Amino acid sequence: MLASVPNRVPQLTLITDTTRFSGESFFSAVQQALLGGVDAVLVREKQLTSAKLLALASRLRQMTHDARARLIIHSQVDVACAVDADGIHLASAEIQSIPAVRQWLADTNKTVSVSCHNSGELIQASELDADYAMLSPVFATASHPGAVPLGLEAFRALASAATLPVIALGGIGTDSCKLLQGMKLAVIGAVLGAEDPCWVAQQLLAASRGEAG
Repeated sequence: MLASVPNRVPQLTLITDTTRFSGESFFSAVQQALLGGVDAVLVREKQLTSAKLLALASRLRQMTHDARARLIIHSQVDVACAVDADGIHLASAEIQSIPAVRQWLADTNKTVSVSCHNSGELIQASELDADYAMLSPVFATASHPGAVPLGLEAFRALASAATLPVIALGGIGTDSCKLLQGMKLAVIGAVLGAEDPCWVAQQLLAASRGEAG
């Protein structure tokens, strides 16, 4: 747990997807992304067995620890506790579980975040005291090809009305990130599929901080 890291809401989150990006090239991309400024890695691997998830999370825990970045585990609280992750992220269908997860973690330094897709879920997440929400998909995305994107206007309206911090997710790359100046971002393929993950992370981080041209 990174008590020395003050920002509970990551500026730039990298989400894993070993169905598309795996092997040593995956770990190399994560390492380069961390060097480029990624400050949180979200392990989202619903298809892995508990043993394989634990092995993956353990290795990423060491990498994020060395980079002073946060490690977040999707849904699997037992795995998160086993590797001393910095938080849990829940699917939108799991929003009601926020209080139980917080009680299980029993550590106020660990975050509980949630995926949201509409205003109702954002309101519910806020009422249940989630630390932040990932609102998606902003744009069309390869990770969820059938999902209808919110579009920039609807995303901005939802994020502005939300009463908890919002992270933009879905179809965000080095071009589209310029439309999200000043917004916290989360990405998958834009970084993991890049020839230069470090450079891409730097571009995304600059946009997220409102520094990109």
